[in-house]
Amino acid sequence: MEPYILGIESSCDDTSAAVMHGGMLLSNVIAGQEVHRLYGGVVPEFASRAHQQNIVPVVDLALQQAKISKNQLQAIAYTQGPGLLGSLLVGTSFAKTLALSLNIPLINVDHLDAHILAHFIKTANEPDKKVPEFPFLCLTVSGGHSQIAIVKGPFDTEILGRTIDDAAGETFDKAAKILGLPYPGGVMIDKLAKSGDANKFTFAIPRIQGYDFSFSGLKTSILYFVRDQLKLDADFIQSNMNDLCASIQSAIVNALMKKLIAAAKSTGIRDVAIAGGVSANSALRAAMLDAGEEYGWNVFIPAMAYSTDNAAMIAMTGLFRYREQRFAQAGDTAYARKKK
Repeated sequence: MEPYILGIESSCDDTSAAVMHGGMLLSNVIAGQEVHRLYGGVVPEFASRAHQQNIVPVVDLALQQAKISKNQLQAIAYTQGPGLLGSLLVGTSFAKTLALSLNIPLINVDHLDAHILAHFIKTANEPDKKVPEFPFLCLTVSGGHSQIAIVKGPFDTEILGRTIDDAAGETFDKAAKILGLPYPGGVMIDKLAKSGDANKFTFAIPRIQGYDFSFSGLKTSILYFVRDQLKLDADFIQSNMNDLCASIQSAIVNALMKKLIAAAKSTGIRDVAIAGGVSANSALRAAMLDAGEEYGWNVFIPAMAYSTDNAAMIAMTGLFRYREQRFAQAGDTAYARKKK
C-alpha cells in the first residue's frame, strides 16, 4: 500500500507543503514573502521569521486540499539543505516535531536532488505523464547552484560539472540590479528580453575546461560595460533596456547550453532535463526544445509550479526514499551548503 507523504520545503523564502499518495500529487501549497522586494533580495532573518508564521497554516491547507487528516500521514519529508540555515531550521524543527507526535518516519531530502526528481511528479490531470528514463542528464540551475549531472537512479547522481563561483540565477539577479530592475531580477529580465535584440550587445563568457561553469567574469563584464556606457550617455540603460536584457539573457543561456550539449555528446545520453528556478526562464526552455530537435534528445522541462521552490518535489523525493526505507535519524541537522 502506497503511503500518504507530507512534504515540507523551507530552504529560502517560500514556505511550502504538499501531500503525495502513490506518486500522485494531491496538493501543493506555497506561501511567498513579499517583504524581500523592499530590500532587493532575500533577507535571511525576515525569511526565517516568516516561515515561523506561515508553516502551520500552509501545512493545514495542504492537508485540507488533499482531503486527509494528519493521522492518515505515513511519513513526513522535509528539506534538510542546502539553503538559508535559519529558514531550514524552521522546516526541520516542525517536521521532526510532527513526525514524533504522529509516531511516523521522518525523511530528510536534499533540495537539489528534489529539483531533479521533480520530473517524476504526476497529477490526476497527467497520470500517464512521460518521465525520464535512468540514466538521464540534468542541468540544474538556480540562484545558488548550477550543475550538470548524470542521474543514474534516484540516489545515484554523478556530477559532471558545477559552477566554480557564481550561479546562473545569481547572475540574472545581479545583472538586474545593475540595470535598476526590481527583485526578483531574473523574472524581470526574462519579461523585458522578449522585446529586445539578443545580438545587440556582447558580453565576455569565461572559457572553463570540462563541464564546470563560471559566471563571475560575465557579471563583471556587464557591470563595466554598463558603467562605461553611462559615462557617455546618462540615459543608456533606459534607452536600451530591452536589448540589454535580451543580450544578458542570451549570454547566460548560451553558456549553460554549450556545456550541456557537450555533455550530451560525450555521454551519448538522449534523455536530457533541466531543473531548478532558472528552468522557468523562457529562453532556456526554448533553447532546450531547439537542442532536442537538433540533436534528437528526449527533452524534459518541469512544469512552472515545480521549477521554483516547492514541497511537491520534496514529497516526490520522500516517496523514493520511503520505498527503500531511507529514513532520517533524530540527530540529523540542517546544512546550508550542498554535501559533496
